[in-house]
Amino acid sequence: MDIPIGQLTDLVIILAIAALVPLLIDALSGRLRFPGVVLEIGLGIVVGPSLLGWVDDGQLVEFVANLGLAMLMFLAGYEIDFLRLRGKPLNLALAGWLASVAIGIGLAMLLDIWLDMPWMYVAFAISTTAIGTLLPILRDNGEVATRLGTFLLAAGAVGEFGPIVAVSLFLQGHRPFRTVVLLLIFAAIAVLGIVLATRPRPARFARVVGTTLATSAQFAVRVAMLLLLGLVWAAEELGLDILLGAFAGGLIYRQFVRGGPEHEHGTVESKLDGIGFGFLIPVFFVVSGVRFDADALLSDWQTLILLPLFLLLFLVCRGVPAMVLYRRLLDDRQRAAFAFYTATQLPLVVVISTLGVEAGRLSSGTAAAMVGAGMLSVLIYPLVASRIRGPLAEEYRIRAAETPAVPEL
Repeated sequence: MDIPIGQLTDLVIILAIAALVPLLIDALSGRLRFPGVVLEIGLGIVVGPSLLGWVDDGQLVEFVANLGLAMLMFLAGYEIDFLRLRGKPLNLALAGWLASVAIGIGLAMLLDIWLDMPWMYVAFAISTTAIGTLLPILRDNGEVATRLGTFLLAAGAVGEFGPIVAVSLFLQGHRPFRTVVLLLIFAAIAVLGIVLATRPRPARFARVVGTTLATSAQFAVRVAMLLLLGLVWAAEELGLDILLGAFAGGLIYRQFVRGGPEHEHGTVESKLDGIGFGFLIPVFFVVSGVRFDADALLSDWQTLILLPLFLLLFLVCRGVPAMVLYRRLLDDRQRAAFAFYTATQLPLVVVISTLGVEAGRLSSGTAAAMVGAGMLSVLIYPLVASRIRGPLAEEYRIRAAETPAVPEL
């Protein structure tokens, strides 16, 4: 292997941090309650160029981190069960995101007038929801299987998928008509994949999936990785954001898994979680901390003030629609928790701010403030939401099998 020893050392340090985080969570559990992703990002900042300088963002680290981000989006897509989310949850999620975009455009235009800041980048960044980042937190809290969790999954799916499409249309090139055509081509590929995944499995295909779950062949896992990288490749070839391909891959693979026996579901999900949350995804979060440009953020007081400002804009942009649209479906505590959960942002803030810097539209300081606010939102907002939410009442729990129940609310 011709891998520079320095890059391999960086990856080993990152994996050591990933292994250390569960131990820290256990040690702090009696006093403080930190989501694992927060510790991963924070320790990434500590070992990165901003502080100790032990880890750099080399080619090997960048590749594994990008693969981790793709896996995060794949698993986010996999969590989206349209049978459960159809009807009110999905309709309200779409209305909420469009309202957030409208609010975001208004707020961003004010910032543009005040601070000469490109409004389009800011508007799309502050109207996202990091459902991929929230998933491990919601799972650990037992929130995924609740009524509130149903609305959160729908809002998160639209709040992540909508901005990806918007970024592809408006921020990645100057030929929107061509981008629309390419998006339609990709959508056709994704729909074809979903249709094929929902068809009954051929007997031999089904047998190989079942007989290799406990062998070295691992056919179901290999199909998942093929879908992930195949659709990421397709999106890249079409000039679209690779996150679109990863998310679509998760949607398709869920339909594929649903076509098999019930006992396969848990086994396959456990294996995917092992690959994602056991290896690739922690690397992405640690590297997000490594990449954080603290020097640019601390360069002057005006830039530093932007950090709490963006943090507030996240909450206003995503929280106001949540408080208004769900007033007849959720009580005050649930809506407040919902607002803080949906205001949690990070991966797409990183993507959009990076695009802005590369295009020469965003300063590195402004981008650092946006990303820093995203990191703080991951640290603060889910904790606030869970405190507001309180213990999960049993009457709000739903079984995953009862998918038609929620749309009728």
